[in-house]
Formats: sequence, C-alpha cells, structure tokens
Amino acid sequence: MFLFAGLGNPGPKYAGNRHNIGFMAVDAIARRHRLGPPRKRFQGFVAEGEIAGQKVLALLPETFMNESGRAVAEAQRFYKIPLDHVFVFHDELDLPPAKVRIKKGGGNAGHNGLRSITAQCGNDYWRVRLGIGHPGDKALVHSYVLNDFAKSEKGWVDAVGDACADFAELLVTGRTDEFQNRAHLFLDAQGFSEQKRVGEKG
Repeated sequence: MFLFAGLGNPGPKYAGNRHNIGFMAVDAIARRHRLGPPRKRFQGFVAEGEIAGQKVLALLPETFMNESGRAVAEAQRFYKIPLDHVFVFHDELDLPPAKVRIKKGGGNAGHNGLRSITAQCGNDYWRVRLGIGHPGDKALVHSYVLNDFAKSEKGWVDAVGDACADFAELLVTGRTDEFQNRAHLFLDAQGFSEQKRVGEKG
C-alpha cells in the first residue's frame, strides 16, 4: 500500500491558501483515479482505491499544518506502510511557481508540516515539492502562505494538480525521476515554465 498525504489547513477559511496546494494536488489525484468516497479517519479525511494496480490511501489531515505528523503517523502505522511508500505533497517556497520536484528524505526547510511528520514518522519519506515562489522577505512568509492564490494564478495551480494526477502511477511504480520529468514537460507545454517568483523583476 502507498500513502499520499496532502498538507494544508482544514476548513473553508484556508481552502484557497498557498499553504494548501498539497491538499489541492492530492484531491486532484483522488478525483482523477476515482479514489474514495472520502471518510473521516486517522484525524483527517481519507479516500482509498487503486492506482496502476497498487492500493493507495489519500489522506488530507484535519490536524492543521503544524500537527500533520499525527495524522500521517496514525495512517502509516495502522497499515504498516513503509516510509518509502509515503509521498507527502506540500508547498515549497524555495521553488518558483509551477515547479514540481521530488526528493526522498533531506531537510524540512522550515516547513512545519514536514517537521511534524519527520518527528512522528522518521525522515525517509518522499517529498513532492510544489513550488509557490517566495515573497522576497522572510518577514512576509507567514502572511504570504496563508493568503489565497490570486485569480491570475489559477491556471498554473490547476495545471500542477493535473500533472500530479496524470503521472501519479509513476510514483507507485517506482519511477520517481520520470514523474518529475513528465510533470516538468507537461507544465512547460502548458506555458508555465517561466512563472516568476513573487517580487522577481523582469
């Protein structure tokens, strides 16, 4: 079994926030692959099904971002899912908008959701890093991630979700490098390869 966990904050107040792009991506995967219906479980909402013949649990924690690890650890331990079968989809300030990167393990780059998961589960899970850009000043980060995406950003945000959904089968079949490459080519073909960081001139 594989666990796809999207990071974000629960409730309509936060639904459109930049911090919630992980929720958006996992929701897109669940819809595309007809996982579900979602059920309240593991301190979140889960949808179960199959992708490329592999059992997948899609989890949206209801614990708020800083306690994401509680929900992820509960699901992971219940099903005895190995950490290298856990994929966490999250916002990434250090990547320009519309960039998708994947890595296993590594640092948490100040991301409280990842820090919580690492504390509860260990560090050797996969991070699917969804670029949202940086506001340019560390003091602005908190308000930036907790503000909604602008209407002008809807195109690339939806495209990132589509890329994750289209190529999710590559994650469960061990082709993580191909997932990243295909997502890049898809977003490039959609015209989103030149999205600039917030505050970047030119």
